Amino acid sequence: MRKETECIQAGYSPKNGEPRMIPIIQSTTFKYDTGEDMGAVFDLESDGYNYTRLKNPTNDMVANKIAALEGGTAGMLTSSGQAATFFSVFNVATAGDHVVVSSTIYGGTFNLFNTTMRKMGIDFTFIHPDCSDEELNAAFRENTKAVFAESISNPALVILDFERFAKAAHAHGVPLIVDNTFATPINCRPFEWGADIVVHSTTKYMDGHDAAVGGAIVDSGNFDWMAHADKFPGLTTPDESYHGIVYAERFGKEGAFITKATAHLMRDFGSIQAPLNAYLLNLGLESLPMRMERHCRNAEKVAEFLHDHKKVTWVNYPSLPDSPYYERAKKYMPNGTSGVISFGVEGGRDGASRFMRELKVAMIATHVADAHTCVLHPATTTHRQLTDEELVACGVNPEMIRFSVGIENVNDILEDIEQALQKV
Repeated sequence: MRKETECIQAGYSPKNGEPRMIPIIQSTTFKYDTGEDMGAVFDLESDGYNYTRLKNPTNDMVANKIAALEGGTAGMLTSSGQAATFFSVFNVATAGDHVVVSSTIYGGTFNLFNTTMRKMGIDFTFIHPDCSDEELNAAFRENTKAVFAESISNPALVILDFERFAKAAHAHGVPLIVDNTFATPINCRPFEWGADIVVHSTTKYMDGHDAAVGGAIVDSGNFDWMAHADKFPGLTTPDESYHGIVYAERFGKEGAFITKATAHLMRDFGSIQAPLNAYLLNLGLESLPMRMERHCRNAEKVAEFLHDHKKVTWVNYPSLPDSPYYERAKKYMPNGTSGVISFGVEGGRDGASRFMRELKVAMIATHVADAHTCVLHPATTTHRQLTDEELVACGVNPEMIRFSVGIENVNDILEDIEQALQKV
């Protein structure tokens, strides 16, 4: 099926007389006729459910839909995008290991890696996504276990050169993990360009309505864990907590990564997405293609307007012809990038603050990438924990305004921007 149809029909096929919409299985536990039947589920010998802290049928239906949209073989939902990011890395890297990371990632992800996961004994090397091939390959070590990057960085809006990063990762025997939140599988499918694992903050465009926090992980099913068995003992050697099961042998390339993340990490950390949130996410997914088309069309008009405005000092939007990422965006995301724009106005930080205060349609909110137009000053909000040097490394100028264009009438958005700029 094409993506527009998959958004409606993938993940759940009701049988005769069953509900048309996915059911909300609002239950913590599941009944079995015998202890042996339940034991088979606990031993991963039977594909069933025992406790919603690990798995839930509603969640699996929606995860299967997202996996289909990305062209992957298996998926899982998490309580947030941050949990999805953590699981995706911690599933292959533990104390003493190392990960190569694009330096322009979202500030919350930077803090997760650079502060919290460093305390867990994992080291990270941050490199600019536009670094040379020599610099990229020099970042790898013997103990490197993964490469992590964003398809469209938040908020620097750098378009990843997927093929180059995938080539480097695979040359060193590790998977490429890509956060595809901003592009969504409607505008970009990283697996087609060599990525191995994709994560999402489903809270953003996938949900699209500020309704439910959530995350997702999808496995391409392409990375051969057994071919690099020494690097990934968690997947290629017996897990004694499951009676010596070897995930890569039992579940193959197609299912090993997600099964381990579910059976091991979700079991121990319990970062499950609530079934009701998964249901709301599914509603958002059904309209995702139409919304992404509108987001991108509106954002292109807003970016062009800002580009020509005398009170705007600079504009960053990959679909603008003078963007350094214009050609890369055309290659990897020919139907559009996202609805997010970053720009600066006269007066620097003070000008940005005044501009935001005067907006009437666009709301000041921590959120991004949903139906409402919203605006944020990253340096004093989402990235406020970073030093000035770290801000620059992430591609965040002190005066940067992140403007997430919604699906309202674009003329109302433009008029709102104009009246606010006149007061700067």
